[in-house]
Amino acid sequence: MEKRGYVYIMASRPNGTLYIGVTSNLLKRAWEHREGVINGFTKRYGCKLLVWFEAYDRIEEAIVREKQMKEWRRAWKIRRIVEMNPGWQDLSPTLA
Repeated sequence: MEKRGYVYIMASRPNGTLYIGVTSNLLKRAWEHREGVINGFTKRYGCKLLVWFEAYDRIEEAIVREKQMKEWRRAWKIRRIVEMNPGWQDLSPTLA
């Protein structure tokens, strides 16, 4: 059975620092970012809010999408967030 994949964006605050990632377990990964259990960019810049995500049937598809989005201009990323989540709310509680 193939693993599902997720591309997601974490933010420090509305219009703040953004991080794009990919995972097969979005709930766990969002928790790890929020709690700062893994050293790196999101811990250093306080990116604790899950503000956007897309689900894919295969993790490989999500990886391709993540690589595309990392090349995007910041304005394009913000537009995607606002389309899905105009209030920049933390979407993590909606996943449980």
